[in-house]
Amino acid sequence: MSKKWDSHLPEQGFDFLSHQNTAESAQAIVGQVAKRFDKQYRGEGFDLPPEVEAMPIFLEWTAGTLASRINSPFWEIAKPQKNQRCLDIGCGVSFLIYPWRDWEAYFYGQEISTVATDALNSRGSQLNSKLYKGVKLAPADQLQYEASQFDSAIAVGWSQYYPLTYWSLVLAEVKRVLKPGGQFVFDILNIEQPLVEDWAILETYLGTEVFLESISAWEEIIKAANFKIVSQKSGELFDLYKVQV
Repeated sequence: MSKKWDSHLPEQGFDFLSHQNTAESAQAIVGQVAKRFDKQYRGEGFDLPPEVEAMPIFLEWTAGTLASRINSPFWEIAKPQKNQRCLDIGCGVSFLIYPWRDWEAYFYGQEISTVATDALNSRGSQLNSKLYKGVKLAPADQLQYEASQFDSAIAVGWSQYYPLTYWSLVLAEVKRVLKPGGQFVFDILNIEQPLVEDWAILETYLGTEVFLESISAWEEIIKAANFKIVSQKSGELFDLYKVQV
């Protein structure tokens, strides 16, 4: 994280980048992220310092208006098509929110939050037993699906919680489960956006440290994974990328 923000951030936390073993580092991060979102999905409060609670971005977060500003509308550059098999990685409760029934695409999910996984698996089939194919509880670098199973994959809202070394593993797994010519759409934090500093401070106090990586560094690992960048779309905080095997 940029040094100019250090005075705003809590002293405790993981120094993940100092870990030499990527697998151990990833396991620690996954546990921290899962803990934060389990707490959020249960509707539990967060104990934050008064100066953080006074920040305008925190007030937007608690009012529920921040999400509409920063969420990535992946369907604008990669709308799931009828009868396609789509894997939503880090899906949260997306099947309950996004119009999967209108898209008529088959939904498969993978998630690290036990609360979100249980909620989807208990309610998803009730909404549409034909399209909903279940959610598996596992991290993104260990996709619990067969090779060449999916027409497309989605991963939005969480790339910033992990270092690029971990994302190299994720990209390899995504490539494995996609069919030849399959597409992967995901978002990355654009560190040049004005909102980034306050948002990163808030996220860190909520329990999920943010990794700040340049767009050029992201594009390097995309190309190293032998994905072709098809299109991209800039948002207020995140840039959406559509890449192809």
